[in-house]
Amino acid sequence: MDSEELLAFLAAVGHAQRIRIIGELASGQLYVSELARRLGVSRPLLYMHLERMEKAGLVVGRLELSDDGKALKYFELAPFDVRLNVDTITAAVREGQTGDDGQHSAEGTS
Repeated sequence: MDSEELLAFLAAVGHAQRIRIIGELASGQLYVSELARRLGVSRPLLYMHLERMEKAGLVVGRLELSDDGKALKYFELAPFDVRLNVDTITAAVREGQTGDDGQHSAEGTS
């Protein structure tokens, strides 16, 4: 995980609603309308949170058709295990400083 990915993860979990979403999805997948009802939030607001969480790799969404032909968007937690300590942060910084060719970037050096 590089520093950008670590920051995206921290931003994704750094909000009370997104922590509540994780709590609700911990027991299994839910479709958006049900999740919105449980959380007491609008679907557009929920989609905004879910989109940010999906970009950070915390949740996975998929469409399914119900028996009556309605499209339902389901979300579930993606497996993740992040330990936040000095080693995690310094490794993320080092990963972010390494270019595609394995060389350190010139940024921040003299």
